[in-house]
Amino acid sequence: MSKLMPLEQAVSQFIQDGDCVYAAGFTHLIPFAVGHEIIRQRRRDLVLARATPDLIYEQMVAAGCARKIIFSYIGNPGVGSLRIVRSEIEAGRLEIEEYSHFGMISRLQAGATGLPFIPMNPTAALDLERANPRYRRVVDPYGGGEVVVLPPLNPDVAIVHVQRADRDGNAHIWGIIGEQKEAAFASRRVIITAEEIVDEDIIRADPNRTMIPGFLVSAVCHVPFCAHPSYTQGYYDRDNAFYLTWDQITESPEQTRAYLDEWVYGVDDRAQYWEKLGAECHDRLKVEPRLSKPINYGEY
Repeated sequence: MSKLMPLEQAVSQFIQDGDCVYAAGFTHLIPFAVGHEIIRQRRRDLVLARATPDLIYEQMVAAGCARKIIFSYIGNPGVGSLRIVRSEIEAGRLEIEEYSHFGMISRLQAGATGLPFIPMNPTAALDLERANPRYRRVVDPYGGGEVVVLPPLNPDVAIVHVQRADRDGNAHIWGIIGEQKEAAFASRRVIITAEEIVDEDIIRADPNRTMIPGFLVSAVCHVPFCAHPSYTQGYYDRDNAFYLTWDQITESPEQTRAYLDEWVYGVDDRAQYWEKLGAECHDRLKVEPRLSKPINYGEY
């Protein structure tokens, strides 16, 4: 049976209040459209896990969706602090759980492989151990000495944006690869959003690009331009101007609410959002083709 469904249905069916949600993607393929749909459906008390929370989680925090963030870097990349997230943390209204990048991805790896914990070499990041009681030390049973251990991370829902997927959720990713695979394998449910829905034969013709296998996937949604203002390699560029604009928007709660009212609550879906951005933005974010050289795979 096809797993293809509208994004609105996927969020309604698979993301509930109180869930731990992991929106994957590193630099590109950040699933902003799903974050906006979660806001529109007014989900509450979410635990938002992500190596780099970025603007997607700040918008969800601003909309009142989150009670906690689990992260390993937090900021508006290339610009500065996330004003709203920082103010909510300082006011005691938003819980945090902080790790190193390696620690965060290691937790996903432990969750994906069913390990009760995962060991790491002790590092110079002693402040993280002091600030986060989930960092613990055990004795190496083979060589002696101490190793740092962290518990697994098993989100309720992973959200993964991809370039293309078939109707069963088998998904191709290329370009910068983040923690998509680990997040998908570690999570109880997986929502795939894709720039294109393609035939199974296209996926099977290039199996080494199949980062997410369909058997993990709960829902697959056709959502072109899902990642704006981040980018999807081969489809559209990063909207650097928006990251600067967002820093200005969040200077006041009134401006932030106005943005959410106009650009999230004020549109029905991603298609309306993209149309509202307008032709100038569309043209500015166009990318030139950069085709790969042909490869003879023989039979498959």
